Amino acid sequence: MKKFVRLSLLLAALLAAGACGKRHTLRIVTYNVGVFHKADTNTIKMVADMMNEIGAQVLSINELDSCAVRTGNEYQLDSFARELGGWNYRYASSIDFQGGRYGIGIASEPGLEILDFHKIFLPREHNGEQRVLAVAEFKDFIFASTHLDFSNKEDQLQQAVTATSWIKERYVKCGKPVFLCGDMNAAPDSETMNEFRKDWTIISAPDFTISASRPHLCIDYIMLLNGTAKCNVIESSAPVDFKTGDVKIASDHLPVIAVVEW
Repeated sequence: MKKFVRLSLLLAALLAAGACGKRHTLRIVTYNVGVFHKADTNTIKMVADMMNEIGAQVLSINELDSCAVRTGNEYQLDSFARELGGWNYRYASSIDFQGGRYGIGIASEPGLEILDFHKIFLPREHNGEQRVLAVAEFKDFIFASTHLDFSNKEDQLQQAVTATSWIKERYVKCGKPVFLCGDMNAAPDSETMNEFRKDWTIISAPDFTISASRPHLCIDYIMLLNGTAKCNVIESSAPVDFKTGDVKIASDHLPVIAVVEW
C-alpha cells in the first residue's frame, strides 16, 4: 500500500512538473497599416489574408481610423478582425479625427483571450500629435503597442521613457514575457532606441521596414522586457513576398514578424 501511495505521489509530481514546464510558441506581428488606404483601394481584406498566410497570432496595428470620413466611416479594426476570422481586438484612439477617431490597436486570434486592457496617453510638450500606449494582458503574456511621435525627438524620447516606466511598474514581476511593439519612428542608432535598450531587448530582425516600395530604414520593432520570462527567438523578418497580397499596395510600411518560444 505504501509503495502504491509513493508511486501515486511521484506520478502526481511528474504531471505537475510537466504542466509547469509547458512550452509556448507565439507568432507576433507589428504592422503600420496606413489606415488601409495608402493605395487607391481599401486593403483591409488583403492585409488580413497576408496575416493569415504568415500565421500571425497576435498583432500590434498602427494607424487605424474609426468611423472617420476619409475612410468611409468604417470601424477599421472591427472590419479587420472579422476578415481575420473573428479575432479578439481592442482599439486605443489617440485623437478625434473627421467625425471619428484615429489611433492604434491590438488583435489576437480567437484562442488568445484578452483578459485586461489599458490605454495610456503619452506626454506631448511641443504641439505634436497625441500618442498613446495600448497594453493587453493575456493568460501567458503581456502585449503592448505604441506609435511614437515623428515630429519632435524630445517628445519621442519622453514617450519612450513613459511607456517603459508604466509597463515596468505593473508587469516586470508578473512572471510572464512582456512584449512592446510598434512604429517608433526612430532608427536603430537613435537616442530613442538606445533609451529603450536600457530595459528592453529588441527581438525583431534589423530589416528595413519603410518604405514598402523602397525599403531603406528600420523604424518598426518588436521588443521583450528585460527581467521577465526569457524567450528564444525562433525567427524574425520583415517579409516582402506574399501569395495573398502585395506589400507595396497594402501599406507604406512592411510588416515585422517575430516567432518566440518560452
